[in-house]
Amino acid sequence: MPEFTLRIDNMHCGACIRRVSQALASTPGLEVKEVRVGAARLSSAENPAPVELALAALAKAGYPARLED
Repeated sequence: MPEFTLRIDNMHCGACIRRVSQALASTPGLEVKEVRVGAARLSSAENPAPVELALAALAKAGYPARLED
């Protein structure tokens, strides 16, 4: 499965990591590999991966993000 990383703003603590993990876990088509302060590593069997859905879920949860180059 292809992997990608999102850079996530406003993450400061374990509670933030939990909220980000929950937001990403609720996004169809994604598997959460790792969430740490400032970033999340994801994979998807879909091609192209639903990056826009993940970004929208994070923004709704209060964590703006962008795809890492």
